[in-house]
Amino acid sequence: MDMKTKDIIIHLDRVMLEKNVSLNELAEKVGITLANLSILKNNKAKAVRFSTLAAICHALDCQPGDILKYSDIEE
Repeated sequence: MDMKTKDIIIHLDRVMLEKNVSLNELAEKVGITLANLSILKNNKAKAVRFSTLAAICHALDCQPGDILKYSDIEE
């Protein structure tokens, strides 16, 4: 039986590395807790508020598509 996994993959760690921004610095700029940002960065989040995504994009000078990717993987 074919099974497909459909997920949104978060590439926040990659963008942070490209922009040379630490987790602590980004958390402070965005105004969210280090724990919540870490959950997002480690692709463990189940949801993200648009206001949080907008704040991250503003802080990192990037677009949502730089951070989020849709994956349709066959298993």
